Amino acid sequence: METKFEIKKGDRVKADPRLTGLDNWVEGEVIDIERNPFKGIVIAIKDTLGRVFFGEEKYFKFSY
Repeated sequence: METKFEIKKGDRVKADPRLTGLDNWVEGEVIDIERNPFKGIVIAIKDTLGRVFFGEEKYFKFSY
C-alpha cells in the first residue's frame, strides 16, 4: 500500500522537469495550493532564484 502525504504551504518540494521544461528537478518552497475544479490540486512553488512554477500535484514530490 502506498502512503500519500499531503503537501502544504511552506513545505520544500521538487518540481518535475516535465513541468518546468528544465533538465533537472527544481527544488522550492510551496507558496500556494489551489483546488481547481478542472485540474484537481494545483501547487505553486518558488525556488531560490525567485522563479515560480505551478502545476498539477502529480508533478511534485517531497524534497528530503
